[in-house]
Amino acid sequence: MTRVGYKRTTIARIGTGAGFVCGVLGVLGSLTNHAWKLGPGGWFEGGILLAVIAIFVLLDGAFASQKESGKPA
Repeated sequence: MTRVGYKRTTIARIGTGAGFVCGVLGVLGSLTNHAWKLGPGGWFEGGILLAVIAIFVLLDGAFASQKESGKPA
C-alpha cells in the first residue's frame, strides 16, 4: 500500500522539473533573441507558474501525509 500524499509529491516533483525546463528555455530564448509564437517571456512566466503550482501540490501532499500519521501540522 502506498503512503498518503505520495502521488501528489510525485506530481509536484515532475511539475517542478517541467517548470525549471520551461524557465531555462525562456531565459535561453531571450538571450539568443529567438522569435517563438509564445515568446521567451511566455516560456519563462509559464515555468514560474508551473513551479508555484507544484509547490502548492507538494505542500498539500505533505499536509495529507502528516494528517494521516496523526502528527500536528
